[in-house]
Amino acid sequence: MFPIDVNQEITFSKAVYYNFHPVKVKKPWRDATGGFGNFVPLQAWVEIYDSEGYSGATFCSKGMLENILPAIMTGETKTYADWYEALYWKLRNFGFQSGQIVDLGQLDLIMLEILAKRKSMPLHRYLGAKKDWAACYKGGGSLLSDDDDLVSDMVRYVEEGYKTIKFKVGSDWGRNMDRDILRMKKVRDAVGNDIEIAIDGNQVWNAKDAVIFADRVRKYNPAWYEEPVHSHDMNSIKSVREQSGMVIGYGESMRNYFAFETYAEKGVDHLMPLVGRMSKMEDLLKIRDYCREKGLRFSSGGTIWTNAIFGALYDENELLENHEPMTQPIGECLTVKPEEKNGRLYLPDIIGSPIRLDVQGMESRGLLESVRYIYADKLNQQFAVRGAY
Repeated sequence: MFPIDVNQEITFSKAVYYNFHPVKVKKPWRDATGGFGNFVPLQAWVEIYDSEGYSGATFCSKGMLENILPAIMTGETKTYADWYEALYWKLRNFGFQSGQIVDLGQLDLIMLEILAKRKSMPLHRYLGAKKDWAACYKGGGSLLSDDDDLVSDMVRYVEEGYKTIKFKVGSDWGRNMDRDILRMKKVRDAVGNDIEIAIDGNQVWNAKDAVIFADRVRKYNPAWYEEPVHSHDMNSIKSVREQSGMVIGYGESMRNYFAFETYAEKGVDHLMPLVGRMSKMEDLLKIRDYCREKGLRFSSGGTIWTNAIFGALYDENELLENHEPMTQPIGECLTVKPEEKNGRLYLPDIIGSPIRLDVQGMESRGLLESVRYIYADKLNQQFAVRGAY
């Protein structure tokens, strides 16, 4: 899939782990089932170095510190492929939908960046991209926003150059469909018929109510109907798709390629992996290719500043989600990131990943709780802590 040498050897030598205090959103946020409150889902950032001094870095969870680093800071030398394979099966008893398997996905991203830096290449180019931009759609629309704020945001997204926009439905835990339908009408009236409007229920309904809502919203021509019922309730998903006849989108809760085949078999028309939850980065391309083969729609969510790496490998109609309530505060934690312009993200011409953590800025804003250093040759003294901010 990726045109890389998976037999390159890596010896991990050091890691630097930056633990964060909670990073606030611009204003309180809620979707139909209660996420994500007053803070963006950021826990930490990790930089991992090989014995040659090359490094990879990404946002991560505390599981990186607990599960991954102790397993790789051993002084052993293995190929990229062997490191991944060994850890994948070591973590299998946590389950292939677990947080631990997602931590492995973050290590995979880091290893890919190390290999790209060895070639002195931007990561997206190393992975085979022929362009330096990614096409996007823009989402937002908290259920805490009043109707005027919602419409104002959606109109602004269109003015920024986005042809596809998305907002949340499922008001009052799915019980206030009247409000959702009115909001859809207002947005459609404001942006016109040439703009795609997607709606996201965040799994709030049962199959019966999801079909009722689909019937009511149909006249406003939603581009897709995202996660109307529980993401693992495959038979309800199949029922909603068959009874509503509407384009159904799923994928954010799944961790590997195999689950997406099951979604497609149940009638899901739009497969939507989330980059920060995948167990292997190459699965993003496998899902993309599967969609191309089956004539399904494909898009990808997650932290868009990282996701732009893979968006550069997608076509114009294979979009990344730019979820502004999360994207904006995360972007403010970076010194370097892709440029948002006219419905696209343009990646910087730098070696490795297109993002760099603003350590000094995080420190000055009181967001950096601590920094830990982990060395492969000091297994009994792994955690040297600098400061508590």
